[in-house]
Amino acid sequence: MKQTNQWKILAGMVFALGLVAMIVMFLPDGDAPPPASSDSDARVAALASEHSPSIGDAGAKVHMVEFLDPACGTCALFYPMVKEWLAQADGELRLSIRHLAFHEGAEYAVRVLEASRNQDKYWETLEALLGSQRQWVNNHVVQPDQVAPAIAGVGLDMDRLVADMNSAEVTRRIERDKADAILLKVAATPEYYINGRPLPSFGAQQLLDLVREELAR
Repeated sequence: MKQTNQWKILAGMVFALGLVAMIVMFLPDGDAPPPASSDSDARVAALASEHSPSIGDAGAKVHMVEFLDPACGTCALFYPMVKEWLAQADGELRLSIRHLAFHEGAEYAVRVLEASRNQDKYWETLEALLGSQRQWVNNHVVQPDQVAPAIAGVGLDMDRLVADMNSAEVTRRIERDKADAILLKVAATPEYYINGRPLPSFGAQQLLDLVREELAR
């Protein structure tokens, strides 16, 4: 009888320990690291574009973020339209450009753009490149030796530009844009986000409608 009671006590202890273990599994761990940011928080951070070239009032009501490949023909077609909207928006629209190199050799042109920022010539360089794409892009492949003639009229210090193109800061910005594009699942350019909202479908009218909708809020 004594041995039977001992077995009952032992079995009870095992059951109690098992129950405690199950409870502990479902309790929050006070020493565990805080949970990672939500997907929404990560998207907001990715679209803040604080390191990116921007034009327009910093306090503008509408923030347009464009992922752009300088060798992309559609990007070149859309840019004058967006520029016109900026002129008409009376300070209520801001544009930030993020760079991607989807076309073969396009990272060279991206580095030129990023390096031109060090001379406060970014927007002039961007417009020169987009306006002369046929000169330095052949069958969707960038011809690096034709980029310098295409931007000759911008007034850049070319020796400084070449030195800055391979700087750690330029590389850091490029990698940041790549990482944010991956997070946002950007698969083509141009890709637009209006106050964080993607286009329902791609097109000039869809872009204009979304801008107008955000302006009217």
